[in-house]
Amino acid sequence: MTYKETLDYLFSRLPMYQRVGKVAYKKDLTNTLKLLEKLDNPHRKFKSVHIAGTNGKGTSAHGIAAILQTAGYKTGLYTSPHLKSFTERIRINGKEVSESFVTDFVDRIHEAIDEIEPSFFEITVAMAFDYFAQQEVDIAVVETGLGGRLDSTNVINPEVSLITNIGFDHMDMLGDTLEKIAAEKAGIIKPGVPVVIGERQPETALVFEEIARKQGSPLSYARREAWKPKGLVPSYLVRNYPGIKAVVDVLIDQGWKISPNDIETGLDLLNELTGLKGRLQVLQNQPLIIADVSHNADGLRVLFEQVNEICKRTLHLVFGSVKDKDLSPIFKLFPVGAKCYWTQSSVPRSLSVEELAIQAIVNGIQGECFTNVNEAITHVKEKVLPDDLILITGSTFVVAEINDL
Repeated sequence: MTYKETLDYLFSRLPMYQRVGKVAYKKDLTNTLKLLEKLDNPHRKFKSVHIAGTNGKGTSAHGIAAILQTAGYKTGLYTSPHLKSFTERIRINGKEVSESFVTDFVDRIHEAIDEIEPSFFEITVAMAFDYFAQQEVDIAVVETGLGGRLDSTNVINPEVSLITNIGFDHMDMLGDTLEKIAAEKAGIIKPGVPVVIGERQPETALVFEEIARKQGSPLSYARREAWKPKGLVPSYLVRNYPGIKAVVDVLIDQGWKISPNDIETGLDLLNELTGLKGRLQVLQNQPLIIADVSHNADGLRVLFEQVNEICKRTLHLVFGSVKDKDLSPIFKLFPVGAKCYWTQSSVPRSLSVEELAIQAIVNGIQGECFTNVNEAITHVKEKVLPDDLILITGSTFVVAEINDL
């Protein structure tokens, strides 16, 4: 198959949570383990750091990878979802996996895919682990896709695990209380493996402590360490810094050679080193245009707080969402005085712009409707003043369809 045919095969024939939602969520690790067995268990052939959490896990993964790269280690990075290109999900030292490897991998395990019928995510995880093993990485930083306990990535035995924080997201699959969600995320805690908790929350602390105790896993809470970035970075990277630093400290205790300068340089050059996109990403100055993939209440609260600090005049908010999300608490977070523009993405899970507008009106918010994010951006750019700020957010898939990302 060609690369395009390979992607069509993966996207169209196999269930993928990002496109179709809950129906694609597999509640066990059987398929992943079967696939990996066909590949001679590559997940056992490299060292790793495993990251779960409601918010901040992607940023934390990129931050830890950037630090390890700066320290001279050949560093794999697995994250999801991608924004522009499928190959963004799998990187080594910031370089995306080649299209030829993706094609060759699917060709190589085509019969196993037909036999096992795994999900898109299960195949992608197996692909990443096979690539990291073949390329003999020193260490890989692996972000969970959804939850933790039953996530396809939860077959590795890492050097250290990180749980960034717990918030209300994907409640239809992970549970309707913070305690239940925490129990799912805590599924990445492995026997005897140190675990770092990025934020101590009263509702979840006992859950983590009890599971860590049963697993015989040393548990630590990240200390409130300050970090002053040299440029404009997402405030949630600053918020996640203590967890990142705590993980690095554990690795140093284990013998990994990482200096204070490696930490500072890695984080300052995070975007350049890892290719991170969609996190407070500046697309244009005057007017300032920012794209950010924050999509749940906790993430958007932090984003809006930072935007309020840097917005000099009027905020123009281009916003889209997915169908399976309660938007009422999110609408309450919208900055006062923001002008709103509703949009949608092309994926099946996307909430239609008409339905989004209706939900907004119910919550007392008016806005203009556009069926394409680029159409919305073009419209807004024609009416803004130089000191205004345009923010595109609310859905990873809306951000991914921005032309100039």
